[in-house]
Amino acid sequence: MTVVVSTMAHRVDAQLRLDPSRVIARLFLPGEELPRGRSRAAAVIARVFALSEDEVERVAAQLLSDFSGRHREYAEMLADHASRVRSHLKKTPPMTPARALVMGAAFTAEYAVEGAALCNPSAVLHPNQDGLKAGEARVAVSLRGIGEGHISSIGFASAVVAPGPSWTFEPRAHPVVAGVSTPAVWRRDHFRAVLADDKRIDGLAHSVLADLPTEFTGLDLEQALAEEHQDLLSRAGAQATVDLLRRLVASAYDVAFPNDVKLSQQLLFPSTADESNGLEDARFVRFVGDDGSVDYRATYTAFDGAAIAPHLLTSVDLRAFSAHRLAGPAAVNKGMALFPRLVGGRHRALCRADGESTSLASSVDGIVWGAPELIQAPRASWEVLQVGNCGPPIETDRGWLVLTHGVGPMRTYAIGAILLDLDDPARMIARTERPILQATADERDGYVPNVVYSCGGIVHNGLLWLPYGIGDARIGVVWVALDELLALMTPVSG
Repeated sequence: MTVVVSTMAHRVDAQLRLDPSRVIARLFLPGEELPRGRSRAAAVIARVFALSEDEVERVAAQLLSDFSGRHREYAEMLADHASRVRSHLKKTPPMTPARALVMGAAFTAEYAVEGAALCNPSAVLHPNQDGLKAGEARVAVSLRGIGEGHISSIGFASAVVAPGPSWTFEPRAHPVVAGVSTPAVWRRDHFRAVLADDKRIDGLAHSVLADLPTEFTGLDLEQALAEEHQDLLSRAGAQATVDLLRRLVASAYDVAFPNDVKLSQQLLFPSTADESNGLEDARFVRFVGDDGSVDYRATYTAFDGAAIAPHLLTSVDLRAFSAHRLAGPAAVNKGMALFPRLVGGRHRALCRADGESTSLASSVDGIVWGAPELIQAPRASWEVLQVGNCGPPIETDRGWLVLTHGVGPMRTYAIGAILLDLDDPARMIARTERPILQATADERDGYVPNVVYSCGGIVHNGLLWLPYGIGDARIGVVWVALDELLALMTPVSG
């Protein structure tokens, strides 16, 4: 098949490639790698105690030499990992600091967060604009890294965009620092909406909801369960309901990074059962409230290996984040993208609830989303399989510019655009008839072949900048003159 490449999108030399040296250290329990594996922790502990003190000192020194630069607070982390197997250590003799370090390392393994792939970036104005020249802007870029087992995480990079046009990625700092999650607070009406989506408000769930305060935590849930009548707790299916309630409550969390950790070091790694197989395709937007307040929001897809669930990240500074599950008829599939402000007094989002078309949803609170309204169905040859957005809408004086992706024959991806009415974004007023970006011959190969895909661009000095994934293997960048793009679009009647 001949690939016709549009000349409207201008590629620049800037690229990001996966970096296998970007690693985190995770708790490793030997023998428990598989769901029904048998723990070998006791035997490993015994072998560490059998080592001579000279050997322990040598190994500990080597560990510190080899790995301290690869991990923040490395020795403290090993002590924490050793404490996770404390039940096996209760009857063991006291350990020297060196032996304790080796013990922790025996239960630790590195994980390359982008060892398999790096893809699907989104771009927003960086909260830190210090140290720039006139006409420059710093951009925060979210990245989807994929490691062993196809587990996805959200990482970050930064870039400086300048007139010229010029885009320069700033060096990504080491070591990578995975955020540590803490439980978040739920609203009861939000929790009820999520349960309703799962069609699991049975008698027990209804009773628990009635006993929960307006805002609650996991401790409040446990208190409500402890006070439930035994008749409800002993009914068929009650344990499944209890497990679901606990899992849903645990799916919401907060993450904060230390002030001395740079954005490019930060990593949001799966920390709940909902996202155990990955946080996929974050679409970040800089949201401006009617009162002028600014925060950052992103939708992402949580994947547990069998099911997906749209989630929302919120942050005021891209340093502290809160993650919550979204709810409602529109929040059922991949690819939600938030508008950067209220429209008509309501939150708006693009979604693909049916799996193949672009629709518009609205919400009072930005959490529970109503029924989607169709905007764009697959039509052209390059989108016969499906269409969807390539990130949050961008406001222009002509309308809401939405970058779209289409999937065509041989599952080839291409990027186009549609334009929505500013006041009534359910109305499409123009579209590109042909792609503005397709894979060139040297962009076809990768972790997933024939893919060009983005989760969001940014406009600066009249140019639309779009970082995009190439074959789910590396990140490229293109720019398009905004006026030229808008002029190319074909008006849509009706």
